[in-house]
Amino acid sequence: MPVAITLHILSAVVWVGGMFFAWMALRPVAARLLEPPLRLPLWSQTFARFFPWVWAAVMLLPASGYWMIFESFEGMQNVGLHVHVMQLFGLVMIGIYLHVFFAPYRGMHRAIAAGDLPAAGKHLAVIRRLIGINLILGLITIVTATGGAYWLSNIRLF
Repeated sequence: MPVAITLHILSAVVWVGGMFFAWMALRPVAARLLEPPLRLPLWSQTFARFFPWVWAAVMLLPASGYWMIFESFEGMQNVGLHVHVMQLFGLVMIGIYLHVFFAPYRGMHRAIAAGDLPAAGKHLAVIRRLIGINLILGLITIVTATGGAYWLSNIRLF
C-alpha cells in the first residue's frame, strides 16, 4: 500500500501541478512578453519536456489506483463514492490528454515545422483550452480525493 499510494499521489502532483504552473504562471507571462514567433516554440519545447511526465502519470494513476482498490479494499464494492468520482474524472482527464497529445499537439508541431505560425497558434489555443479543462477536473479530483471520504462517506454505489 505505501508504494501504491506514493506513486498515485506523486503522479497526481506532477500532472496537476504541471498544468497549474503552465496555466497560472507560464501562460500569462509568455503571452505578455513574447511574440508568437518566440511563444510557439517555447510552448512546443515545454510540452516536449512535460508530456513524458504526463505519460508516466497516465499509466501510474490508474495502475496504482486499481492496485489500492483491489488489494486494500478488496474490490470496487468496498470503496466509497469519492473513489468512483476520482476514477470517472481521472478517465475523462486521460481521454482529454490523449486527444491533446495526438491531435492539436502534433498539429502544432507540424505547423511550426512548416513555418505556419497562424495554424500553430490555433492548435495552441485548443491545447490551452483543454489543459484549462483538465486543470479544473484535476483540482476537483484532488478535492474529492482529500475530502470526499468525509462528504460522501454514507453513499455507496454497490
